[in-house]
Parts: sequence; structure tokens; C-alpha cells
Amino acid sequence: MKKTAVITGTGQDSSYLTEILLEKDYDVYVFKRRTSHNSLENFEQSLKNPQLHIVEGDLNDYPSIARLCKTTKPDEFYNLAAQSHVWTSFQQPIYTLKVNGEGVVNCLEAIRSSGVQTKFYQASTSEMFGGLQETAFNEESQFHPRSPYGAAKLYGHWITKNYRESYDMFACTGILFNHESSRRPPSFVTRKITYGIKNIIEGKEKNIALGNLDAKRDWGHAEDYCTAMVKILNHTIPDDFVIATGETHSVREFCQIAFEYAGLGDYEKYIVINPEFYRPAEVHVLIGDSTKARTQLGWIPKYSFVDLVKEMVDFDLKSLK
Repeated sequence: MKKTAVITGTGQDSSYLTEILLEKDYDVYVFKRRTSHNSLENFEQSLKNPQLHIVEGDLNDYPSIARLCKTTKPDEFYNLAAQSHVWTSFQQPIYTLKVNGEGVVNCLEAIRSSGVQTKFYQASTSEMFGGLQETAFNEESQFHPRSPYGAAKLYGHWITKNYRESYDMFACTGILFNHESSRRPPSFVTRKITYGIKNIIEGKEKNIALGNLDAKRDWGHAEDYCTAMVKILNHTIPDDFVIATGETHSVREFCQIAFEYAGLGDYEKYIVINPEFYRPAEVHVLIGDSTKARTQLGWIPKYSFVDLVKEMVDFDLKSLK
């Protein structure tokens, strides 16, 4: 019997997950916040598929979520929508809490009230850990968020576990470490670098303004991580899983590989440090231990860090050819 899935949000993860589920013959409903800007660029290759449906609503509007659950009766519900900029969360902490915290409760309560046995996935984040230890974080590690984004996400993480334990819901979380792709908007540091390289080659810009070049992250590819989401909801029991590569690389390393691959040579000639991009509470190192996901789910990432950087550079430079 054909399955139905609801996906909230229209970012890179939502687009990759949509493609994966459509390939598996799901009916997919993408829950999209209405804005004056059409934010479906990442869905171009899926929009013609009759099994994809775009539904407008908002995580902070409970009736729209409840209506969606009652009409679609989804087998699976993936909550990927969020205020996803860590730096922005310091500027807009209340809005971040409403979307990343209260929005999760709205989804869970809508599912519970619908009476449908829907499997729920909550997109948790490595930012909940706070980076206060240099060893790899796993599912048992202590949380210590160092941003309003991380704190709001931690609420969403715990309320998901609470609904699982209180109402016997199949509610899961994926604690995803940094994952990127060419579908990232240029406001994120990795895409800011590769898009900036394009502008430098075109002569539109002379440099790229960045913050802490020595911040180290466990960077993977978004497509690999979306594959993990599906595996999490198709596991035999509802649980929480860290998804990570187990490697760390600095922003400086990303710059070095990207600039050399693009043929520009030494990145230091093009990078300008802007103190405004430093966080009030900096997270210096984040690395994950995904042993549980690899052993219980059979999840193995396909992309290496170098693969990721080169793919993003290729994407932004293809218009030059």
C-alpha cells in the first residue's frame, strides 16, 4: 500500500528528502510557509511529479497543521522546518523559540489529536551539545546549548521524547551534525564561500567577509543525512540517533580546498575577517559519533568532505562555463 508523508519546510533537507520518498513511491505533502518569495527552487526536479503536493501553512499556526494531519492521514511526518541560522537566533531569540520549540509541540499535538498512527521525525541538531568537549558526542552525551537556536532545538528534542514516553507515539529524533550541499542559501558559511568564489572570478567582488576561521565542524552531505532520516523512521522501534561523519574540518580548511579547486590559489588573499560574524558564545569544535546509526540502521555516508566542497564549488562555477 502506498505511503503518505508530510515534510515541513522547503530548505535543502526537505528537497532531498522529497526526492528520496518520491523515488520510493510515497505521496509527499510539503508544508510550506507562505511568503512573498517563492522558495521552491530546490524542488524544481520534483514539482512535475503528481505525487508531490505543496500545502501552505505555518508551524506557529496549529489549526493549519491539524487540518493537514486530518486530511492526509500521513504514515510519516518529518519536521524539518526551523529558524535555522545560529547567528540570527541571537538577534531574534523569541521568534527562534516559537518556531524551533513551540512549532514542534504543535506538530506532535496535531498528530496525537488526529488519532492516526503517524511516525514522527524531529530534526534535532549538534548545536544542542554546545561543543564543550573535544571528544565525539553520542546519544548519551550531555547537552549544553550555547545559542538561542541550540536551546530552542533542545526543547523540541526533549518534547519529542516526552510525547514518545507519555503517549506511546512513534516519535524519533535525528541529532544531525553540520550537513551542507549546493542547495544551501549563501547566508550559510559554506555556500557563502563557494558563491563568493564565483563572484570573485566574475569580478563582482574582491573578497569574502567571514568570522571565526578556526571553528571546526563535522561536515557531511545533506543527501546522506536525509537518507538517515528515512532509516530512522523505518527502524523497528522509535529512538534517537546521532548522524555524523566522525571527522572535523575547520572553516579555514573549507576555504583552502575550495579556493585551490577553483584555481584561485591562496585563500588568504581573498578572506576578510569581520568580528560581527563571531557568536556571543562561540562553539569551537563539534564532532559526532554515529556508531549507533551505523550499527542499528546500517547507515553509511557516501560523500567525503572533499567531495562535498568540490560539488559545491562546481555548482556555483557552472554558470561561468
